[in-house]
Amino acid sequence: MRRALLLAGLTAGAPATAQTITVKPLLDARARYECVEQDGLARKADALTLRIRSGVEAKAGPWSALAEAQGNLAVVDDVYDGLHGAATRPLVADPQNIALYRAQLQYRTQALAITAGRQRIALDDERFVGAVNFRQNGQTFDAVRTEVMPLKGLKLDATYAWSVRTIWGIDGRGARQQAVSGDFLLGNASLATPIGALTGFAYLVDENEAPVQGYRLSSQTYGVRLAGARGVGVAKLTYQLSYARQSDYHRNPNSYAADYYLADAAIDLNGPRLGAGYEVLGADRGVALTSFQTPLGTNSKFQGWADAFLTTPPDGVRDLYASGGYGWKTLGPLKGVSLQAVYHRFESDRAVRHYGNEIDLLASAKVGRTTASVRYAEYDADRFATDTHKFWLQLDWTI
Repeated sequence: MRRALLLAGLTAGAPATAQTITVKPLLDARARYECVEQDGLARKADALTLRIRSGVEAKAGPWSALAEAQGNLAVVDDVYDGLHGAATRPLVADPQNIALYRAQLQYRTQALAITAGRQRIALDDERFVGAVNFRQNGQTFDAVRTEVMPLKGLKLDATYAWSVRTIWGIDGRGARQQAVSGDFLLGNASLATPIGALTGFAYLVDENEAPVQGYRLSSQTYGVRLAGARGVGVAKLTYQLSYARQSDYHRNPNSYAADYYLADAAIDLNGPRLGAGYEVLGADRGVALTSFQTPLGTNSKFQGWADAFLTTPPDGVRDLYASGGYGWKTLGPLKGVSLQAVYHRFESDRAVRHYGNEIDLLASAKVGRTTASVRYAEYDADRFATDTHKFWLQLDWTI
């Protein structure tokens, strides 16, 4: 850590001269009730958890220092949290925890940003590298990250991380480690074009923890993504296309190669919203962990909220989905009111078998500094996993 901080300082240049120091408090809290019913398990899971993150950020000119702690308390824990309790109940991956969430030093100008220390990293749509913010404990990286903007519309983003702090917290162990050490190289270059941001990426994951799938999540992924938006009268059209190729890396005992595809489009009609997409995480030969994996991604955002596909099945997965909703900027005392429904049809990539279908529903609104949301997911299994029903009631507050 000391070497990383020294490297950041040397790269950024000479120490800053005397500057006015501003101090900003950091505080957010979340209360969430989660209920899960899953076929094959006799008892349901009920979890009421309270999460608090608090810290402080000090800035002086281009320099800033930030420290933030987090704690998660299980008020009701009739669950299997992945580490405690009996696996006779469904998994709710929010174990009790108290830990240092972020501790970073940053140098930032218009053309250059260097961040060293424990930090949150979310690249593009978080499919491959994300903060896993839906879970109470989140994910951070012990890393040095450099962002360079040499020309207007061009951004180069490179990170070297030596540890990934997982959602499992201080009691993490075995395949669910508190932190996964290794060498993680995350490269991302984005260019603004008339049709959207064109991004090339390379993510090299070299894990050192044998208990975590015996190094089988070590991989090299190279790809390209186009994401853009267009005004069409009063409507707004957004779209994205992505392709990536993944193969084994370093100590991974498997030898495989698999492809990733995404095509997605949505239109906001100044109230009504419609969208559709098709995402494929490909397979190689049907052996476990030889399909396209995303071990650093915010996987709960994708392929349904029931979390049936957090780990890609051996035969891969194809997700054909459609969404509809309605949004209001204000509705009486409420701000940012949103209703959303999403339908997924899942199939295997290899042998094309029907896995199952899922319906996801979400309603959210904001009052002052508090955001309230109600969420429901229903996975109807055919040839993969089991029928699963999940319900969430959540309150988020931030200063």
